[in-house]
Amino acid sequence: MQGWLSRFIHRKRRRICASLVRTYREISSASVDELWQKVVDIADVSWHPLLKSTNVPYGLVPKPGLIYEAVTRLSPIPIRIFVERVNPRELLSIRVLALPGIEERITYKVESTVCGTCLSYSVTLRGWLSPLIWSFSRPYADRVARALVEAVEGTALKAVSRKRKPRQFGCFDF
Repeated sequence: MQGWLSRFIHRKRRRICASLVRTYREISSASVDELWQKVVDIADVSWHPLLKSTNVPYGLVPKPGLIYEAVTRLSPIPIRIFVERVNPRELLSIRVLALPGIEERITYKVESTVCGTCLSYSVTLRGWLSPLIWSFSRPYADRVARALVEAVEGTALKAVSRKRKPRQFGCFDF
């Protein structure tokens, strides 16, 4: 009888814990410095498919322990973001504190390779709400790495086109 009761109580203490881990990689022709500058510019999230704005002043460099708020494109309710780890020109790890029952950890990793610069974007969801949250956020998570690379390459392309813009002559200019 006592064994049955202890097993019953033990089962009640268990929690349903699910974990989802996804990593997305993109190769860019931009330099490591250009990609890193875009990653650490946490005030400018115009390229991000899920985030709309942050309350961080322009020019603030993320350091471990920094907590800031961001507004998503899905709802006007702000979420809190905690910077966990920063290795300059290499790694930025943040934790998103949106809802109780879910923990989301995001890691941006920038590496120089022979083919170009490799950007890795990893998402780890833990908690009993993770399957539900993943079903909503997966289409956006699939696009984050690509959007970041396109934003960096787009600004580099604009800078090059400004330098190479041919001078236009009028009818009587020689």
